[in-house]
Parts: sequence; C-alpha cells; structure tokens
Amino acid sequence: MTVLTRWDPFREFSTLQDRMNRLFQESFGREGREESLTTTSFAPAVDVYEDEHNVTLKIEVPGIDEKDIDVRVENNTLTVHGERKFEKEEKEENYRRIERQYGSFIRSFTLPNTVDSENISADYDKGVLNIRLAKKAEAKPKQVKVNVGSQKTLEVKGAGKAA
Repeated sequence: MTVLTRWDPFREFSTLQDRMNRLFQESFGREGREESLTTTSFAPAVDVYEDEHNVTLKIEVPGIDEKDIDVRVENNTLTVHGERKFEKEEKEENYRRIERQYGSFIRSFTLPNTVDSENISADYDKGVLNIRLAKKAEAKPKQVKVNVGSQKTLEVKGAGKAA
C-alpha cells in the first residue's frame, strides 16, 4: 500500500530554525556559567486522564520538596507553581555536564465545566504530583432503562448529563 504525504518545505525550515535558536541560546544567551545553572526554567511533563468520576493530572516533579509546590484554583483555572533549587554542594568546576534543569515553573490548566472546583485533592509521592479533580454529580454518566412496548426492555449506557 502506497501512502502519499504532502511535502511542506516550511516545516523543515521551522525545525531548522528551532535548532538554530537553541544553539544560539545555549552558546551566547547566558551571562555566566553559574547563572546558567540556577536560572533555567522548565516545564514538567504532565499526563491528564479522565474517568467517569475524576479528571486526574500526574505531574513529574522529581527533586522538588512538597513545600516548594503550590497548587491553586482561581477563576476556573488550576495553577501549579514550583521550584527546583540547585544545591551548591560541589564546586562548579567539578561538574562535567549538567542536564537537569533548575529554576521555577508554572503550569496552568483551564478546568472543564464538569469539574467540581470545591472537591480537589493533591498527593505527592516519589516525585509525582497527583491532582484529582472530582466531577460534578450532574456530569457523571447515568444509566437509563428504556421500555419498548410491553415485552422488551433495553438498557442504554451513555456519558451524557443526568436529566
């Protein structure tokens, strides 16, 4: 089976431009080595999944103390703020390579209307922040029995709002 893909020359230019920008930022964008170690910001990876009762966010924040994580809900927006601090136990000259990113981060998520903003919980375990957003009762799926005639009964399962 042959698959045709439309060639877009600008897609390759965009990738090249991103690589060039990263190269110049790493080479010339920082004042000094110490500053580059401590002021880099990052955005932790987030998995969002949903079941019939909750919307759950799993945020990877290894190496961050729970006291350095702030979770807030305001105006239907969930905001997670935190900071990974660079501990200067070793002198800078001893480092050969530093790949972990340090600094503060902010991640914001607009909450769907189905979420009960008063019923939110957060747990932190093994570098993963789990935030559970409970759904409103009227947003949960409801099973409705449908009677057809006098002989048959059908069950309908759906994910619509309760009547």
